[in-house]
Amino acid sequence: MIDAEGFRANVGIVICNELGQVFWARRYGQHSWQFPQGGIDEGETAEQTMYRELHEEVGLKPEHVKILGVTKNWLRYKLPKRLVRQGSNPVCIGQKQKWFLLQLVCKEEDVDLLQSGHPEFDDWRWVSFWYPVRNVVSFKRDVYRRVMKEFSPTAMPESVVQHQGGFQKSKRRRKA
Repeated sequence: MIDAEGFRANVGIVICNELGQVFWARRYGQHSWQFPQGGIDEGETAEQTMYRELHEEVGLKPEHVKILGVTKNWLRYKLPKRLVRQGSNPVCIGQKQKWFLLQLVCKEEDVDLLQSGHPEFDDWRWVSFWYPVRNVVSFKRDVYRRVMKEFSPTAMPESVVQHQGGFQKSKRRRKA
């Protein structure tokens, strides 16, 4: 669903653990890492899209997570000109996103990046809360900063806030 301004409606998903770390996934066959996200289909609500994308991209079901928050507003980013498909109608110039903050309430082993026939990701790990803002592709950085700022009071336990990112990355986890 692309709006009159050329932005595709989309959801973004931040999954956190009890230590205030967040789920960071590597795009399949690439070197770039990001949060799960995906487009809203005709007739879907943002929440329905979030659960669909969560299952398609991460292999998790609604009972595996708890919704902790949703961004108040739609957040937008423009695609670099080289990524805009000029031949499409309507032309999509970027994404407008509703973001969901989820807490993982199942075992990490329940994550299954390869459950879909067309996996989006081939690896994942827990990273410190602010790590994605510094490490996402540059055109998404402002949206990531705004999302993490909005979610930080909810996602980060008080002990984590006091240490300001003192946690190190845990070992990588992959289901093959």
